Amino acid sequence: MNMNIRLNGQKTLRFLFLLIGVSMILFPLAVTLFTAMKTPEESAESFFSLPGSFYLGNFTEVIQKSNYWTYVMNSVIITGVSVLIILIIVPLVSYSISRNIHKRFYRWLYVAIIGGMFVPFQVIMLPLVKQMSALHLMNQTGIIILYVTFAFIQGVFLCVGYLNSIPLEIEEAGVMDGCSIWQIFFRIVWPLLKPITFTIVIIKALWIWNDFLLPLIILNKSSEYWTLQLFQYNFKSQYSFDYNLAFASYVLSMLPIMIMYMFTQRYIVSGLTDGAIKS
Repeated sequence: MNMNIRLNGQKTLRFLFLLIGVSMILFPLAVTLFTAMKTPEESAESFFSLPGSFYLGNFTEVIQKSNYWTYVMNSVIITGVSVLIILIIVPLVSYSISRNIHKRFYRWLYVAIIGGMFVPFQVIMLPLVKQMSALHLMNQTGIIILYVTFAFIQGVFLCVGYLNSIPLEIEEAGVMDGCSIWQIFFRIVWPLLKPITFTIVIIKALWIWNDFLLPLIILNKSSEYWTLQLFQYNFKSQYSFDYNLAFASYVLSMLPIMIMYMFTQRYIVSGLTDGAIKS
């Protein structure tokens, strides 16, 4: 009897913690969505009330004003190009390091790359801006280089750990069959790397799309370089106190990346679990 009471109490406690966590996530999302679907009159009456109808005029007004599609394309280009470069270089570099880690050069190279994980961005922010300005890279090209560089550090760390769990006998069999190093990588290793590669790509795509700080310090000198996040940052000054339009812009910004995450989250889970049990 006491055991059943204890188990029921633990289940109830876990349920309460889960309910609190879900509420903390869903409540801001619900407020954002409801505010975006209200008229200014409804928001003036009560900020937290439900909308009287599904009013879509705010979304239409945001899309039709302020070069909205230019900012969308800026975000798409920066995210897409950065992710593509990450997808190419991270597996290649990780494979080279993993299979040559016994050599001093590769060992120190790996240590130098991983050392970047322990440097807070706030420490290098001002020198980074100064250097990028001196190189005339305060533009989309510059921010793509920075995104690839920062993602490269964590990506190599995860990929090397994953590669170390892949038995060398698989590659040795390829050598016995006469495969070159490139054939071994693309025909044998690359398919095995897909789970962790997709995991890295999805996580970094979410980060790059939603990032605000790097665009703020690199792209804010000209509105033609703005991403959606910078557009939202400057939204209030442009539209004064119209929170309905502002929240509509937040929903439109979140929608693509949320849809992407819904369809790709299984790759994140499989990438992490496959790396944990592979032997």
